[in-house]
Amino acid sequence: MRLTDYEKSVQKEVDMWLRGDASLAARAMDWVMRPVDWAVEQVVPAQLVDQMSEAIGAFLSRLNDTTKWAVDLSGIQSEAKRKGLEHEKIEDLRGAPLETLDELAKGLFTQNTVLAALSGGGTGLGGAVLIVADIPLLFAINLHLIQRIGAAYGFPMTGPEHGPVILSIYNAAAANSREARSGAKHEIGIAAASYAGGGTYRGRVRGVFSDQSRHIPRELSKNLVGRKLLQTIPLAGAAVGAGVNYWFTRETAQTSFMLFRTLYLEHKERLR
Repeated sequence: MRLTDYEKSVQKEVDMWLRGDASLAARAMDWVMRPVDWAVEQVVPAQLVDQMSEAIGAFLSRLNDTTKWAVDLSGIQSEAKRKGLEHEKIEDLRGAPLETLDELAKGLFTQNTVLAALSGGGTGLGGAVLIVADIPLLFAINLHLIQRIGAAYGFPMTGPEHGPVILSIYNAAAANSREARSGAKHEIGIAAASYAGGGTYRGRVRGVFSDQSRHIPRELSKNLVGRKLLQTIPLAGAAVGAGVNYWFTRETAQTSFMLFRTLYLEHKERLR
């Protein structure tokens, strides 16, 4: 199917995002954290780093334990109808105008970033023990954010078979690099071909999701775990925790927004 003028402009915007450098916010975070990242490497016990890394791996592995990932999408459907998008099921939104779907998706950003910031601020007051507990909560918040943004475009990521897409979004959000974004884009292309052909999505990553998630993506460990450790700093822990959680969730929202727009466009083009 032919793309509209608006869809073509979005396609150009996505291409610029894929080829571009890290966002201004990500570059600012990298600049501020550079000396602190070095300090963390020098003084933080390896055992604590391992504990936090294991917390991420354990959460990602548990995603494979259920046939469906619990998320309430009724709010997405209600808001879509309020915007004049009549549909019987979420998947029907794949045929809705992209302009309206973009508005629907953007409306999901604030609630989740604020929730993540509050979570990080609260656990930052409790030292290393609560920080380890905060990591699965942060990933749960971001998982639901990814699912809701995907649902806004008619692609709800509500089952473990979507694990490769979720992992690629997490990794691209944490890395904010061309390479990571390119890898996620490739995964989205596979999903688009599967959906357009009426088949079942199968990710390019070999092995079941529980096996994949044992190998935590490098950038997740490097860019997130080290910064979460800064929450152990007395008095500053709450502010650091809120800031890091806000940064990661905001990057997840923006990455999901761009990639699900890509999925919408590629799916439409493949329906020709």
